[in-house]
Parts: sequence; C-alpha cells; structure tokens
Amino acid sequence: MEALRCLPGVGPKGAQRMAYHLLQHDKPGAQRLAAALARALESIRRCAKCNSFTEEALCALCASPRRDAAQLCVVETPADLLMMEQTLAYSGLYFVLMGRLSPLDGIGPKEIGLDVLQRRALDGVVKEVIVATNFTNEGEATAHYIGEMFKERELKVTRIARGIPVGGELEYVDSGTLAQALAERRPV
Repeated sequence: MEALRCLPGVGPKGAQRMAYHLLQHDKPGAQRLAAALARALESIRRCAKCNSFTEEALCALCASPRRDAAQLCVVETPADLLMMEQTLAYSGLYFVLMGRLSPLDGIGPKEIGLDVLQRRALDGVVKEVIVATNFTNEGEATAHYIGEMFKERELKVTRIARGIPVGGELEYVDSGTLAQALAERRPV
C-alpha cells in the first residue's frame, strides 16, 4: 500500500483498494505490473537531445530526419510533449524540462536543466525557441526566465498563445485548443 501511495492522486484508501484488488483478484496482473515497472526502470533513460524518456540514446522524434531542427519547443513534461504531438500542428523538435521553476519548492534553473536547454538552443541549428510551459504561476515564471535567457541572442523566442485556460495544464487540454494556441504563439 505504501508503494502505491507514491503515485499522483493515490491516497491511503485508493492504495488500499488497489493492493487488496491485486492480491485478492489479480495476482497475474500484479506480477505483470511488477515486471513492467522493473523492465522500465532498467531500459528507460533520458534522450540525449530532448531530455524526454526513451529506450535509445535518441528518442524517435529527435532521430527523425523529417522534423524541423530549426524549431525547438520547450515543454515541462513528457505528457506535455505527447499533447503537442497529438495536435499534428508542430513538426519541430522538443526540449523537456522535467519540471518548472518553483523557488518556494527549491526548484531553480539548474534543477530543471535550463543550462542544458541553453546549450541545446544555441547549437547553431535552432532558429526559434517556442515556449510551451503551462499557464500556471510557475509555468509563466519559467517562460519569462527562458525569454530573458535568450534576449541578447540572435534567436527568436515565442510563447504559445493563450486559449488554454489560465491555471490549465497542457496534458488536460483538448488538442484543438492546443493547436490554436500553437498557431497563435507570440514573442516572449
């Protein structure tokens, strides 16, 4: 039960229900879950270019010659990357921060890899950085920081347009709204 409580949205009662269900009604399911988690922990790593999860040195998106390497979309999480991909409105590459700035929680620029993002964006190939962080206070602070980071560089920095509700998270927005926000992005 304690192990299941590490999952987001799972409290003590939910963890208890899940554990009892697996033990009482679905031992093969519990074994599949344990094996899948063990395999994932063994084989999943971070992509050398975009920082998302992959089983190879480069993820399929970064390895694809069909992607526009001149555009780099910065998102907070792999789930946000998947939502962007579902819009079918973007064909560039990504950088996944794996978080957002949150000074009150001790999360600063180094903790989310903004130094790595800076090196990636200034590789001479990237011409535009599209900031697609969430429209939360932390996401806005992260977007502002990224904009300031590249202000003096010869690099176009844009922010996806609103249209996504303030306080909304990309992973929960419908793909039509997200596609519209991407089409109407603006300079930071």
